[in-house]
Order: sequence, then structure tokens, then C-alpha cells
Amino acid sequence: MSGVHATARIRACADGRGGTALPVLDGDGPLAPRRTRGAAGEARVVLVGAMSGPLGGDRFAVEAEVEAGARLHVGSAAATIALPGQMKDEAHYAVRLRVAEGGELRWLPEPLISAKGSELYVTTRADLAPGARLVLREEQVLGRAGEEPGRLGSRLVLRIGGRTVLDQELSCGPGAPGGWDGPAVLAGHHAVGQLLVVRPEFTERPVAARMFGAHAAVMPLAGPAALVSAVAPDGRLLRRTLDEALADLD
Repeated sequence: MSGVHATARIRACADGRGGTALPVLDGDGPLAPRRTRGAAGEARVVLVGAMSGPLGGDRFAVEAEVEAGARLHVGSAAATIALPGQMKDEAHYAVRLRVAEGGELRWLPEPLISAKGSELYVTTRADLAPGARLVLREEQVLGRAGEEPGRLGSRLVLRIGGRTVLDQELSCGPGAPGGWDGPAVLAGHHAVGQLLVVRPEFTERPVAARMFGAHAAVMPLAGPAALVSAVAPDGRLLRRTLDEALADLD
């Protein structure tokens, strides 16, 4: 017996009239991508969860590709909640993003909530051509109100022009390596997030490393990119910090 396996696929391309077309927009099982009203020249897609999960043993994947000259904004209709299931296996959620030269992707889903008893491993891989643009936000909330978190592992990988400029991993919750909740990592906070910004102009004007507020840091990467890492007591304050950091980088 195995869990649910589901994949959503999105492909965006320039429509030749200054806009963005979506020749591929499909999903199965619990993953339902839907096109919504976007800004001028930009296609906007919302991922709608058609069922609860991911549960133990589930394997979800989302693949998004942005071709040259296209602009794509992807969000989600609600938070993703990792829940325990009848199966004791770990659940997996894979996000694979590709952006061509001259393409732009804004990947801004709602938070991932790790509920007590769940076990989930999330992998996000972004592969960009030189000259591509990306804004990627990840938010993880450890436990619902008043509960302990589940086991949550996450890996974030960024490649630009075939070169790896970021590969980081974090494990939290029961069974994670000791110290994950200590002063060197989360320091007792229940929400953690990353904001990844890739812009060609950062090559000439690199972002300066600095603290951003009391619980966030801005770090330049070895390429036209910057990473903001933040912790917060809850998801609301985490979102506010990451939004302010993005506005500061604009």
C-alpha cells in the first residue's frame, strides 16, 4: 500500500503580444493549478488543494517552467498542512523550477504548516539561465496553535547557468539533529522562512550582507542573487518580515 502520488505542471511562454501564455497548466489528485487575473504581461496561477495532505507516504510534485520573455506569478489558495496519515512512511513534496534567459518567476505560495505527528521532506530546486529573474519565498510554521510540530526536513537549491550558488538544508521537530531549536538555529521560534531574489543587476550592484531587523539576515550569494533568512514567533510576523525585506531589495 502506498500514498497518493500527484504532479502539477505549469509552462509559461511569451504570447508575442507582450503577454504570457500558459500552454501547459494541469494537475492531478490533490494538486489543481488555476489561472487567475494577472498584471499586464504577467500570467498568474494559484495552486488549489483538492484534498488534505500531504499525508504519510504521499509524494507530491510541482513543476514550473518559464520560457524567454514570459512572466509568471505562482501562489496558493491556502496554507499546505502536513498531517499524519495511516501510513508511517515519510511524505515528500518536490518543487522543480526552471527559468530561461529573459524570463521571470515569482514563486510566492502560502506557508507550509507541520502538524504534530506528521513527517514531511520538502525539496525546492530552481534552475535559472543567466539573465533570468526569480523571487522565491518559503515559509514554514512548526505546529498549529498550541501543538508541537511534526518532523520537517527542507532543502533549497539554486543553480544559475549550471552553477550551484545555494544548497542548504534544515531539519526540525522530533527526531531532527540536536540543537535545531537552540540559539544557533531557531532559538525557540515557531516560524522560519527564506526569501530568494535573483536579478541580473545584482551582478553590477551586489547586495550587502546585513541584519534586517532583530531576527532576519540578508546575504549576497555567489551570483546575481541574495538570500534573506528569518525566524519569527508566528507565521504572521514572519510574512511581514519577508515582505519588508523584499520591498527593501526592490
